[in-house]
Amino acid sequence: MAGEKTVIVGDSPIAEVAYEYLTYDSCYTVVAFTVDQEFIKRDHMFEVPIVPFEEVDSYYPPNTHKMFVAVGYPQMNRLRAKFFKRAKEKGYALISYISSKAFVWRNVKIGENCFIMENNVIQPFVRIGNNVTIWSGNHIGHHSVIGDNVFIASHAVISGFVEIGEYCFIGVNSTIANNIRVAKNSLLGAGSIILKDTEEGKIYGAKNTVPKQYDVFERFKIDTGEII
Repeated sequence: MAGEKTVIVGDSPIAEVAYEYLTYDSCYTVVAFTVDQEFIKRDHMFEVPIVPFEEVDSYYPPNTHKMFVAVGYPQMNRLRAKFFKRAKEKGYALISYISSKAFVWRNVKIGENCFIMENNVIQPFVRIGNNVTIWSGNHIGHHSVIGDNVFIASHAVISGFVEIGEYCFIGVNSTIANNIRVAKNSLLGAGSIILKDTEEGKIYGAKNTVPKQYDVFERFKIDTGEII
């Protein structure tokens, strides 16, 4: 049986991913995509129409349709936040998606327009704000609080009693120790290790791995002219 009719905001690869998850792992039925008129480059995706955001409520009224903003982290999540606000102003209820393969404890609080993918572990007493994306395979420790408009990439470890402010980006394989406050507008690059509170608007990152003085051909005595 068809689920609740839902319009996806966006037509990027993230919108494509959202369509797959909502279609095959949720109680929602995607009936349209919507973007601003000036950015419409095609009529359909997945045989579903793309309509101008400016007119979406005349095609798919908010009293009979829900909406999901499938936008990534441009401008430190501000583009997604703008569409969240515009959707609310049009009167839409914004859905959240939680993968059937995520472990979310019974008393976790999750806001609107959240996207929680597979293999996430979200422990007791966690609170997640509005418009938060949590990509695959993260650990969110007990009693932690994630503010609005945050994007968490894959395989981050967020320990217990952590507070993440609004408009943050947490890169892949980041580690945040217990009782840490990640200030709003913080960017944690891939592999970051955060052992003390961050400062607002700062960028944190691990040192890049540098190549050794010898290459694989020398190390393994490979003849580069050898035919494989």
